[in-house]
Amino acid sequence: MVSLLDNIARPSAIILQLSVVLGVIFVLLKVVKFYQQRKKILKALEAFPGPPAHWLYGHNHLITGDKMLSLVVSLGEQYPYAFPRWFGPVLPSLVIHHPEYAKTILGRGDPKPPVPYHFLVPWIGKGLLVLGGTKWFQHRKLLTPAFHYDVLKSYVSLMSESVKVMLDKWEKKKSVELFEDVSLMALDSIMKCAFSYNTNCQTQSNSDTYIKAVFDLGSLINKRIQNFSYHDAFYDLSRSSREFQDACRRAHAHTDKVIQERKILLSNDKELDKILKKRHLDFLDILLCTKDENGVGLSDEDLRAEVDTFMFEGHDTTASGISWLLYSMALHPEHQARCREEIRGIVGKRDTIEWEDLGKMTYSTMCIKESLRLFPPVPAVSRRLSKPVTFSDGRSLPEGSQVSLNIFGIHRNRDVWEDPEVFDPLRFSPENSAHRHSHAFLPFSAGPRNCIGQQFAMNEIKVALALTLLRFELFPNASKPPTLTQQLILKSSSGIHLHLKKIH
Repeated sequence: MVSLLDNIARPSAIILQLSVVLGVIFVLLKVVKFYQQRKKILKALEAFPGPPAHWLYGHNHLITGDKMLSLVVSLGEQYPYAFPRWFGPVLPSLVIHHPEYAKTILGRGDPKPPVPYHFLVPWIGKGLLVLGGTKWFQHRKLLTPAFHYDVLKSYVSLMSESVKVMLDKWEKKKSVELFEDVSLMALDSIMKCAFSYNTNCQTQSNSDTYIKAVFDLGSLINKRIQNFSYHDAFYDLSRSSREFQDACRRAHAHTDKVIQERKILLSNDKELDKILKKRHLDFLDILLCTKDENGVGLSDEDLRAEVDTFMFEGHDTTASGISWLLYSMALHPEHQARCREEIRGIVGKRDTIEWEDLGKMTYSTMCIKESLRLFPPVPAVSRRLSKPVTFSDGRSLPEGSQVSLNIFGIHRNRDVWEDPEVFDPLRFSPENSAHRHSHAFLPFSAGPRNCIGQQFAMNEIKVALALTLLRFELFPNASKPPTLTQQLILKSSSGIHLHLKKIH
């Protein structure tokens, strides 16, 4: 009996031992590959001088918090074109702050790196923001019709409705903190435009569980990125992780419900006819109806990812752009007055903004662009090189390297912009724009992975500016100046506070 058991056990033990050996070999191969790749990257980075790094913290103890943006701009002046930044002891990124280097990277279509974008995946899934390769190209092609001008045209009245709700709230105030109100307005607007879903989020606190989940997720992700270091290895054990997972569940439950309800409606021809008579085709309609050349549409998982990605990218970035624009107008009353005069000349006695008005806002558009230059909503984007790259000055990086395009620094590069700290809308006059480097102005990135929703954002910014200036004069609150801080988007850690004066 014992002998029989031994004969049975022996092959199992051999298989177990073999599995262990193969596992060890696999790990060793991975370690060797990592070591070789790291050696190549370290060798390449020797060509890029930069600030000294701590052996454990890297540059995290230097480039952090509210000092990050000003310090990175300062380092850009010391180290032309690019310099290395270390996130802890093992993860370097080349920070690029010159348009010529940006042009080389953005023309390639490299994928996003794991840090920080994998922080977003539990919420937004693998949509257009984080996808790479052929699947990214497929999604980009399928989503493009959702941003055709015929579709965007129908959104202008919905944007106006949301802005007016915000301005009605301001009628009762003499001072406001911009970002919170503008962010709620942008959420309200995108829910109407993208999903034909009306909320009372601007007038009733916590009126919608989905809105609350989106706010919670944005806050938790920003907190994680700000505190990123080797401690992140323990994130899954933290309270923040549990809160993040709970907010993801709430957001996903809402998104899944909306998608399934809309699928049922669109599958009924009579109901579809009613929808088309009652309202425009929205973002979700187009996603559900679009098909590739083989007649295949997006899966439920892909649909949810693109819906959640659009919610994430479409409200916070626009809210940042609008908030900093209104702050810029308050700081520069002469430009504010000129924009108001232009807008009054376009709309006459109307208190509404129409599609045809947007293209006539010439000077206002220059002011918007100048504000986006000084306060880019997305201050940096990252890429992971899928193949080696050689820059125009002969320096190169191997495959697998991570680069960060410091858009904030490019927009304030003294080699490109004269007096970059000065607010000067005439930089964007046709004659001045014609002589500028093609990648000196990157508020919506550039190249194949540029922001697909940039026209949506510009339209909403124009609507918000026009309606606000028709109703209020804006003044800075000198007692509460903003403090620039880089999160996923450009914010102020002390808020963005303005005084208001009603125009009669």
